[in-house]
Amino acid sequence: MLRVVGGSGSDCTGLTRRNFVQAGLLGGLGLGDLLRARAANPAPARRDTSVILFWMSGGPGHMETWDPKPDAVAQFRGPFGSVPTTLPGVRFGELCPEQAKIADKLAVVRSVTHGSGDHTKGNHWMLTGFEGPAFNAPDFMTQRRPSMGSAAAKLRGPNAPGMPAYAAVPHLKGGTDNFFHYAAYLGRGSNPFNTESDPNLPEFRVRNLALPADMPMARLEDRRTLLDTLDARRRAADARTPDPDPFREKAFGLLTSPAAAKAFDISAEPAKVRDRYGRHTYGQSALLARRLVEAGVTFVTVNCVPWDHHGTANRLSTTDGGNQCIPPFDRAFAALVRDLIDRGLYGKTLVVAMGEFGRTPRMNPEGGRDHWGNVFSLVMGCGSMNMGRTVGRSSPKGEYVADRPVTPQDVTATVFHHLGVDARAVHFPDTEGRPTALVETGAPVRELVG
Repeated sequence: MLRVVGGSGSDCTGLTRRNFVQAGLLGGLGLGDLLRARAANPAPARRDTSVILFWMSGGPGHMETWDPKPDAVAQFRGPFGSVPTTLPGVRFGELCPEQAKIADKLAVVRSVTHGSGDHTKGNHWMLTGFEGPAFNAPDFMTQRRPSMGSAAAKLRGPNAPGMPAYAAVPHLKGGTDNFFHYAAYLGRGSNPFNTESDPNLPEFRVRNLALPADMPMARLEDRRTLLDTLDARRRAADARTPDPDPFREKAFGLLTSPAAAKAFDISAEPAKVRDRYGRHTYGQSALLARRLVEAGVTFVTVNCVPWDHHGTANRLSTTDGGNQCIPPFDRAFAALVRDLIDRGLYGKTLVVAMGEFGRTPRMNPEGGRDHWGNVFSLVMGCGSMNMGRTVGRSSPKGEYVADRPVTPQDVTATVFHHLGVDARAVHFPDTEGRPTALVETGAPVRELVG
């Protein structure tokens, strides 16, 4: 797993000697290897499209967000009411008023299903399209398939030079069994660039995008010249020595990329824009995601945690958890959609918000909802897809799919359709060299892409 982040002993602005080793500047497996691994499988013809995934680890309740049941009895309806949206007859949870105002620009899938209430299985299922290991299995942290972000990085690369293909904001920690954002057998070159810093903090700095104070550019260039000289001498002594490594040059370029440094500089945003997203981690992470896709990152995961609101085992109740998580998410998501529209980016950018499953329709005695994979909801937004609709339907109490089941692989196929990739036609060699499908049975949600 490659995580291009600072280790102990580095400040928030620069690189330690360990980072240089990781970057391939002093040897070892690093950024040059990352770029080499990407080139092993050439990308198809690129389209200027991108994805922002709001990952809601723990599982948001469908009753509290996009599929409320205002006519159900209180034990199912839950502690919150509902609000009308801009779509006739469609209501969202009362804590989602900003999304309700732009529902005509969104599509809600209310019939996602995989049948599991296991966090570990569900997390892997929704991030990769394939069922993961069980929570109590010996290999419960082993990723079996590549995440959507890693597959996008492998197939598409970045949309602009000097930018990572796949990035995570603010980090990939926290949540429940939040393990499976990485590349598996695709190799380190397709792992995310992990920001590892909260963009809402005054001291926000992205590690490895600037040289430390004791490493001026001239000194970095000296190291580069030294490596070039050593390579030249090896070739002079032995004609079989390979040509200079082009991936090392790309590594130098990314580490000193002004485009990347500029994209991550959220302080350049006007205060009124930052206020519009909300001065909290959700809001500023969403704003940073917009900056990144605008600068050329293909896939950004905004890691929103925690959503495991069952009121037991030291977890928040539905009331407390909903009040803590839903309003900042609602504001951030709606602000992002509006901003993408205003900046002419909404047709090129797919925004998805989802977790690994939903919550039980019936409230438990502790005032929470437990794990539920039989039916749950997600929301998508994209100006080049068919928006202003709901897809599928849950039963009157939100217990089961009543119409049009949608699988995790259907979700994955829809994401890659937006990226210009026929996911069912893509196969990667696994660790044993066997071809493995990116998607085996799923298809893009026809109501959105037809």
